[in-house]
Amino acid sequence: MVERDGAAGRHPAEDAAREADQHEADDVRDAGEPLLVWERPEPTDRAVPIWLDRDRIVRAAIALADADGLAAVSVRKVAAKLDAGPMRLYRYVATKEELLDLMVDAVYAEIHPPGPGDDWRAALRTLARRTRQAALRHEWFADLLGGRPHLGPYALAHLEASLAALHGSPGFDNPDTVRDAVGAVRAYLVGAIRMEIAERRVERADGMTEREWQHATRPYLTRMFATGRYPTLAWVVDDATHPSPAATFDTGLDLLLDAIDPAGHAEGHRPGS
Repeated sequence: MVERDGAAGRHPAEDAAREADQHEADDVRDAGEPLLVWERPEPTDRAVPIWLDRDRIVRAAIALADADGLAAVSVRKVAAKLDAGPMRLYRYVATKEELLDLMVDAVYAEIHPPGPGDDWRAALRTLARRTRQAALRHEWFADLLGGRPHLGPYALAHLEASLAALHGSPGFDNPDTVRDAVGAVRAYLVGAIRMEIAERRVERADGMTEREWQHATRPYLTRMFATGRYPTLAWVVDDATHPSPAATFDTGLDLLLDAIDPAGHAEGHRPGS
């Protein structure tokens, strides 16, 4: 989660930013247009034994999801964890979907942007690695990736940083090119993260590591390879290296960055390096 001011329960600059954003949104929003959760002000009546705000609600929901997955998250369960009535929480979040949106944005807040001096490759690599690390801390985050873009302020900042990393770099002067390149990196990121987390979940479920599973299934594969129907698969299984998940992630990412480089400057990343 983002570091918060202990007294106010908010990021030190958040109050001023929220107020400015609210005034700007009020100026451009059509009359009668529904407010998303990011724009709705929080209730101000806190004269009750248990103090609540959206940040505290979201932190409680994330704790439940980190422990037991998204199935453990509901407005009632979060209310019980906070020792509050469910109806009080509905004053802060109208639906479970809004709660999930807030949880996702809180994870995006943990993904700090790259340094201003990074070139586009380094910037995208940094964002991808930090996104993977955040997903490994909060495995449920992977279940909510993909589909329509997330619209929370930190999710938008993450997307802005991704696009800005390319904008202005040689070969990336067309908005379609920038959009498509970022989309390709995002597609790789979502797929790679989901595969890695799926493997972690399988290991916990059956108590067998990937290496132990490979050893257990090796006799079967040996019989299948002996038929001669899978020569290329046998070659890869027998002769390829077996790098760590982090090295595998970096290798795939660098292959993709080589492919989208308009100048064709491949860095020649080697597996496991």
